[in-house]
Amino acid sequence: MIKVKLNANFRRYAAFVIVLAVIAGAVFAAFADKGKVLGTTFSIGSSDIKLLIDLAGSTDSQNLTDELQGAGFVNISANWSQDYMLKIYNNGSTQVQLTSNANYLTANDPDDLRSIIFVELFDWDDANNNGIVDTGELGTSYGKKTLVKWKTEGYSLGTLGQGAVKGLLLKFSTDTVSDTKQGKSGIFDFEFDSITL
Repeated sequence: MIKVKLNANFRRYAAFVIVLAVIAGAVFAAFADKGKVLGTTFSIGSSDIKLLIDLAGSTDSQNLTDELQGAGFVNISANWSQDYMLKIYNNGSTQVQLTSNANYLTANDPDDLRSIIFVELFDWDDANNNGIVDTGELGTSYGKKTLVKWKTEGYSLGTLGQGAVKGLLLKFSTDTVSDTKQGKSGIFDFEFDSITL
């Protein structure tokens, strides 16, 4: 066995190195730092569509509503047709997918007018914002359906960006109307729904 005898100078040197290592570690710890991300907020997007009251008006809150009173179509006969225009505004925080369906109770249409009245939806780009369908403003048709099919199948109307307005023209019509329908009436609602994308 070999014994090594350390002299006093070497022991002092070793102690000095250890003390320096401890001081260096303490100095290193004194300069440690950390970053934090505080108060992270998560907001869920909203889907909120509104209808314009005045078709030639702005999208100010005074001109927006969730419901409009429907039209009263009278003197319907064979080969009748009448248009109804509306504008939908995306008041939500995200882009939405629009759909539309008719909604009615059989009790409000006891004579089955829903089977003989058709609707055809068209895109309407009111370029001059006058609330009237001018030449060249009528766009793509989404197809023609009876009110029954409008309820059961509905229409997919594409997407609507945040803050955007979509104009639609609804063309109501009939082909033939039998004598048994004379003097009859029905009440129908039309709904527009949005799903956040």
